[in-house]
Amino acid sequence: MKKNIVSVDDAFNLLKELNAPVHLITHVKLVSEAAEEITEKLSNLGISLDYDFIRISIILHDIGKIIHISELNAPGHCHEEEGEKILLKLGVDTRIARCCLSHANYNKMICSTEELIVALADKLWKGKRDETLELMVIDEAAKELGRKRWDIYMDLDECFECVAAKGHERLSRSFK
Repeated sequence: MKKNIVSVDDAFNLLKELNAPVHLITHVKLVSEAAEEITEKLSNLGISLDYDFIRISIILHDIGKIIHISELNAPGHCHEEEGEKILLKLGVDTRIARCCLSHANYNKMICSTEELIVALADKLWKGKRDETLELMVIDEAAKELGRKRWDIYMDLDECFECVAAKGHERLSRSFK
């Protein structure tokens, strides 16, 4: 049974089919909000990305938490490999399934720019800044534009700060 996930609606429907907890659905919606701000800025800079891939991957990146429920509210890494297994078993695109791993292991894997953005949105949504990850995204954007890191650093750093600044408010909505 191959799941052809080509839209945000398809991704949310899959979560519902698998009886994803409400808290997980709320989480991916909040991460999606952060990602939209980031991708809007990148798009305005003229960065060419697979924005649908980013949106779908964000919705499914934590799908392994359906099995590892304790990781919804506590640290843990079992959900990452489990998520990839779930998606691969369902026949979901391997690139999307890989985001279950790469969103937490971006510093140990060679990742696409889109995967780095998924990881970054998953940090910034709650107000957590990660300089290493942010510089990876900035460097990928600079490379895409044929510019130097510092030519676009301020624009993207300001964007990341704005997203992170809303973290407290997003966190408060994550527990309602």
